[in-house]
Amino acid sequence: MGELLRDAYAVQTGIGPRPLAGGRLPRPVIEIIERDDGLINGAPAEHYLAGPEQWQPYDHRALDRVAGSVLDVGVGGGRIALELQRRGVPVTGLDISPGAIDIARRRGVRDLVLATVDEHARDGRRYDTVLLLGSNLSLIEGAQRAPGFLAALAALVRPGGQIIAHGTDPYGTTDPVHTGYHRRNRERGRLGGQLRLRLRYRELGTPWFDHLVCSPTELAELVNGTAWRLADVDRADAPYYLATLRLAA
Repeated sequence: MGELLRDAYAVQTGIGPRPLAGGRLPRPVIEIIERDDGLINGAPAEHYLAGPEQWQPYDHRALDRVAGSVLDVGVGGGRIALELQRRGVPVTGLDISPGAIDIARRRGVRDLVLATVDEHARDGRRYDTVLLLGSNLSLIEGAQRAPGFLAALAALVRPGGQIIAHGTDPYGTTDPVHTGYHRRNRERGRLGGQLRLRLRYRELGTPWFDHLVCSPTELAELVNGTAWRLADVDRADAPYYLATLRLAA
């Protein structure tokens, strides 16, 4: 992720070495997403650096729901944190990628932490709002990881705090490539949208990891029995949704 963001930042700004096509023209920076059934997708990396004028409506509505101090989990290139700073909101960006932290800092994010959610929960810092925007609701991973992940977030939030998360309902598709994958997942005892992925950029690749794409109903089931309650689901941009979770009293 760090190398991807560094190259995307260089292409956007002209600062630093850039990947070149034919040794001359800037090459588009593409993130390759590989699923464990062999499906390959690609996405331009520039969206990690996009300004508010390029955002989707649900991103704007998510920031309108922010209250108090904010932890932006998976800060990436800092697009969300920078806008919150512009609004005068105290925000901390959290990421496990040193390269992402470097680019977010170079772009102007002032308060950054290099750590996992579990590690940061032991630091003693507390927030009023946790943001899981972009694809970061997927950090729940699945039913096995959900209780520990949600417990770490509860430890990071003050009483009355909230999580605002962007999710995607995966079940609106009729594409057999996806419906068949959902069926095979369920046959293996996994959630239908519990993707097994790895990300690639140029000669680099991540290990395989679980990336959860879940429906609001599945999210409610994962939250049940934790310190959180699902307070609201905004489906205005279906199949995308905004979920607000509140720390149970």
